[in-house]
Order: sequence, then C-alpha cells, then structure tokens
Amino acid sequence: MTAQRIIVGYDRSPDAKAAARWALDEARRTGVPVEFLYAFEWPAWLPATSTVPAPSVWPDGETDRAIHGALNEAVALAKQSHPSVPTHITFVHNSAALELIGRSAHASLVVLGCRGHSAVTGLLGSVSVAVSAHAKCPVVVVRGEPAVDAPVVVGVDDSASAQVALAFAVEEAVARNVALRVIRTWPPVTGIWEESPMVTRTVSEQERQPFDELVAGWRQKHPQLAITAEAVVEHPAAALAEASKDAQLLVVGTRGHGAVVGMMLGSVSQHLLRHSACTVAVAHGTK
Repeated sequence: MTAQRIIVGYDRSPDAKAAARWALDEARRTGVPVEFLYAFEWPAWLPATSTVPAPSVWPDGETDRAIHGALNEAVALAKQSHPSVPTHITFVHNSAALELIGRSAHASLVVLGCRGHSAVTGLLGSVSVAVSAHAKCPVVVVRGEPAVDAPVVVGVDDSASAQVALAFAVEEAVARNVALRVIRTWPPVTGIWEESPMVTRTVSEQERQPFDELVAGWRQKHPQLAITAEAVVEHPAAALAEASKDAQLLVVGTRGHGAVVGMMLGSVSQHLLRHSACTVAVAHGTK
C-alpha cells in the first residue's frame, strides 16, 4: 500500500465513528496519517411553483462552527485512542461523493461508514456506492464487529480487477497476521439443464488449474501466510456473503468502466456492500 494518507468520510454518525476507528487501527499498522473529511453540501430549497430565480442559500457561521467542533472532537478522541497516528481535518462545502473521489487520487485508502446521516434510513448511502465505483484507490466500507483473529476473505475470477483485489487482500492478511481465504466461484447451471445428470455442481481439476496456479504463486511469495483456496459452484454474491460471516475483511474488485458504465458498480460488489456481515474493501488499481 502506498504510504500517503487514509481519508475518512466523517459526519459524526455512529457509522462514521466506526469508520474512524477502523481507519485509525489501519493507520497504526501502516504508519500513515488520517484525514477526517467533512463535506457539506447545503441544499437550496425553493417552492415547486416558484418562477422567480433565487440565490443559493449557504450555511451560516454557526453551522460551520458546529461542524468544526465535530471534527475537532474526532481528532481529540483519536489522540486518546491512537496517540501515534498523525491526524488532521478538512471541511469543504461540496458534494461528499465528488470530494472523496477527487481526493482519492492522492490517498492510500478511503474509509466510509455503511450509512451516514441520510434522509432515507436503512439504505446504503449513495456516497458509499459512488465512491466505491469511482475512487482511484481502495475504498473500505466498515460493517459489523468481527473478531480480530478472523481471516481475510477475497473473491477472485479471471479479471484484472480480481488480481488487484487479491494483492490487496494478501497485504491486509499479512499486516494483520491472520489467514487468507481465496474464493473462486463458477456460476451454477440454471434453466432447462439444471437437473441434467451431466451437471455435477463440482469444479473439475482442469477448470480450477489456473486458479490453483495463481494461489500457488502467492504462497511462494508469502510462505508464512496461511492461504486456503476454495473453488465452488455458486453465485459469487451468495458465496462471499456467506464467507463474510466468519471474516474480518472481505475484499472484492470492481469492474467500473468510466463515468457512465462505472456508475453501476458491479452487482456482486453492490450486493456485498449492502449485505456483508463484515467490513468490505473494494480494491482499485492504478488508472
């Protein structure tokens, strides 16, 4: 991981505070500073029937002071719990998603809570989805409270993004001194052939050979790391969601392809951001 900085999207919500704790723990392991970022976009409300142009409405000084107070409180708590981690704060009037995506080009990680302050409760924040799809560095969405000795799990396939995810997962498992589970799935046969006797629901040695060779290469690079390789016939979202129940970190890649297609973060990643039992990292390579 490039030693730059870890950016935490912070809004003082319980999920943002959990993200801050995760980021501070990671910073203590990696020796990088943590930036608490509060991006505040003030809405300009106009009557639906209004035909008279009106100027944008911006927050007053009291709002700014309250936000600075929340950020200073976060830094004070960080100094108590993680005194060796350098921290600083940033407050901007801008879209949180746009600000985080832009700043991710100069960060080693962006860390978010699974939900922030939102008008729609119980829904994964749109900020998390947008940033996970478009960031220039890995994005971590903090979920659950798994055991610290639980393994890191990574889902792979034959895509380039999966190779980036695997490298990130190996680095995290080594840093945490825990085991790594590498899961490769093949989609099950459905429809008219589903009940055919030819469908064995197992992966042949020939099919899994490239996967085994990939894992063997990482075992050679990190002989001290306990790595298990699992090849299963199952939908990847279902297999990885199940594996997340016994993991501390679940790592996936992304297949975003630009400003339009990339808005639809892969369906597997989106499912896991919403339903994983543990923290999810969406790994991005250098663009």
